[in-house]
Amino acid sequence: MEILYEGILELFQDGGWQRVIMWLIGGLLIYLAIKKDMEPTLLLPMGFGAIIVNIPAIYHGALGTLFKAGISNELFPLILFIGIGAMIDFGPILSNPKLMIFGAAAQFGIFLTFSLASIFFDLPDAASIGIIGAADGPTAIVVSQKLHSQYTGAIMVAAYSYMALVPIIQPPIIKLLTTKKERLIRMPYKAKEVSKTTRILFPIIITLIAGLVAPDSIDLLGFLMFGNLIRECGVLNSLSETAQKVLANLITIFLGITVATQMTADKFLQPATLLILGLGLFAFIFDTAGGVIVAKVINLFSKEKINPMIGAAGISAFPMSGRVVHKMGLAEDNQNFLLMHSIGVNVSGQIASVIAGGLILSFML
Repeated sequence: MEILYEGILELFQDGGWQRVIMWLIGGLLIYLAIKKDMEPTLLLPMGFGAIIVNIPAIYHGALGTLFKAGISNELFPLILFIGIGAMIDFGPILSNPKLMIFGAAAQFGIFLTFSLASIFFDLPDAASIGIIGAADGPTAIVVSQKLHSQYTGAIMVAAYSYMALVPIIQPPIIKLLTTKKERLIRMPYKAKEVSKTTRILFPIIITLIAGLVAPDSIDLLGFLMFGNLIRECGVLNSLSETAQKVLANLITIFLGITVATQMTADKFLQPATLLILGLGLFAFIFDTAGGVIVAKVINLFSKEKINPMIGAAGISAFPMSGRVVHKMGLAEDNQNFLLMHSIGVNVSGQIASVIAGGLILSFML
């Protein structure tokens, strides 16, 4: 009992109430993961990690070692992108390349937030904050690390939190920007046969083009496309399956619990952190809005109407955003299957967000 008493006394001697708040935040993330089934492989380790690192004198333990080994040198994000690349089927955008328009349009919030954040932060920090709008945790980590942002922790937490909260954040924005009639637009999927040669050449060509246009994106995009090449080559099926399931899930768990090392009360409960969270949400909202608005504009000039909800899937939160749009379509009309279209847009957003991060790095470095 005496040891327990001393532990409680130590907790409340120096900002103990802040640690309790962080425990509650960690508990909320665990609740959302388990009760609401919101990206549990990400939110559960983040929530539990937030509890661990706010126990007094624990920060420099094993989680700190993991952070140095996997985050500070960008190892975890790069390995994760191999798994994500192996998951992605580029068939929908190869069948309908115009879907890539929405992936590009959904990056608008990144640059708008960059401009807004520059009012409050130095340019390297503002650029790192803007990339939160990509809804792509690995890209946010790499950009903030390369730019040596002093707010890397808050940026990582914001990026991964908003990725996981896609099912909560996106639907109200989509409904606000669309009418019932627009949400009821049906888009029959006209599948076109994509040759194996095309599927193999696509990741190679995209890597070459991105390397010329945005050289600083080549680390992330190269690993993403390498993962896709493993999937499509046809001679590494067991390796592809391992990358998609075991590797991706394992690294996501490590990323989640390691990102939580930046959720210590002294770092997290600061005005700058709250401002970064607010700017990140701003970027996320305008990225979502950008894709929807571009779809609505295209409909003004197109005979074959597009359901503007699919434009929202142009953010990089793959495959969560694509699934959210598909479920919203079914909620409006249980015969309206938007999955292939929304996933196609979501895939293009994955590529566009990495290129956007590379362009920001090219601008800043």
